Amino acid sequence: MSQSNTLPNSPRALMIQGATSDAGKSVLCAGLCRAFTRRGFSIKPFKPQNMALNSAVTVDGGEIGRAQAVQAQACDLEPHTDMNPVLLKPNSDTGAQVIVNGHAISEMDARSYHDYKPKVLQLILEAFERQKSSSDAVVVEGAGSPAEINLRDGDVANMGFAEAADCPVVIVADIDRGGVFAHLYGTLALLSESEQKRVRGFIINRFRGDVSLLTSGLEWLEEKTGKPVLGVLPYLHGLHLEAEDAVVDQKFNQHADRTLKVAVPVLTRISNHTDFDPLRLHPNIDVQMVWKGEEIPPCDLIILPGSKSTRIDLKFLRENGWDRAIQRHLRFGGKLMGVCGGYQMLGTMLHDPQGIEGPAGSSEGLGFVELETTMERDKQLHRVSGTMQLPGKEPVTVTGYEIHAGLTEGSSLENPLIKLEDGRFDGVMSADGQIMGSYLHGIFEHSDACRAILEWAGLIDVEIPDYDQIREEGINRIADAMEEYLDIEKMMEFTGIK
Repeated sequence: MSQSNTLPNSPRALMIQGATSDAGKSVLCAGLCRAFTRRGFSIKPFKPQNMALNSAVTVDGGEIGRAQAVQAQACDLEPHTDMNPVLLKPNSDTGAQVIVNGHAISEMDARSYHDYKPKVLQLILEAFERQKSSSDAVVVEGAGSPAEINLRDGDVANMGFAEAADCPVVIVADIDRGGVFAHLYGTLALLSESEQKRVRGFIINRFRGDVSLLTSGLEWLEEKTGKPVLGVLPYLHGLHLEAEDAVVDQKFNQHADRTLKVAVPVLTRISNHTDFDPLRLHPNIDVQMVWKGEEIPPCDLIILPGSKSTRIDLKFLRENGWDRAIQRHLRFGGKLMGVCGGYQMLGTMLHDPQGIEGPAGSSEGLGFVELETTMERDKQLHRVSGTMQLPGKEPVTVTGYEIHAGLTEGSSLENPLIKLEDGRFDGVMSADGQIMGSYLHGIFEHSDACRAILEWAGLIDVEIPDYDQIREEGINRIADAMEEYLDIEKMMEFTGIK
């Protein structure tokens, strides 16, 4: 739909903010993107600032938060760096890698980043204007809560952005947490007068039970605030959309006939744990996330995940005794796989002479393959495809994306796992066929590659669900629910596209 269909001087944007973290902002934005797109509008997603270790590689060769990649899919678009101009990837409790317009610019602590915010706000607004100028409307996602008093000064993620961009706001709260009316009323009360005027209404998310029991509370909220409640979304059991950041230790299926057991140690800076969602959704696979202080259970396959701070997480792995558990697992014939940072851990040495991921220095790897990795400042960001050939198997197609700072070298690379279409090789397979490693995130999303790896791990004659279809079903399901339970027409009015 052309931009001539928008109203004169309309905002052509709507921002979803949350009364708390994990209130459902990412999911609602994906649903809203799909609902508007279904109506024939050209919609683009946007998140000014994201703090997450789950990221995606964009069509223009940058890096953004995974949630915005899902929202791009909801708009039938390829992800682009303008959809998430600032991404913060924590590498400690006080510092983070700052990624602007898709590329890492610096490591900053909280105070340094606060001083940088006036400059970064201008870059955010420029990206937002590019999104607006090339679409009918933009669906904007906030971060955390807009009512965090200590974060109000210099805010670029919530109301600070909304005020600068002149963007209307809807606030969502998760009733499953309890205290939903206090969350919504209190959030509004803590905003400035101009920010309160910017709020167009509320959404209550994840309600279980008879919605008529909420009527008196909804009426009270509307009377006290003068803002409409745009609807109450029910709790959607089994809904799957990729998590923005937090590791969800959730069993998607409860089938008793699962035949392959997979264990994934949860590292302190685990990144792109959504890699394992296709396995978690498989009815014949039991994926167990192993947390600090827990023992790795008997299993068929251990997968070492990606990490934002590989040497620090390798130390954490050893402190938990997981290195000894992995050695025991291999002695009993189990399989081991490393993805990205987990792949780097499989080698003999990890070097970080410039202190890119933490204190400068070197660490001994697990020593399962003859590889050494040296961290380099320039990240490798590639969307790739190729062919993977496992021992005794026919070559299969594999797709994925690389997000890593390390250069890996060593004799084990003479037995690569994957031949990429760009002429490069990726990953290794150990001589005994027990251990594989790869830099590719998303390696389980292609059905042929997923089947080959699962057969290697011991799951034979399996049906592999179409993960793209599962993701589409999740997007459509939340969009359908929003159409049924929310006032979508009113939200279209807020954007000015109706």
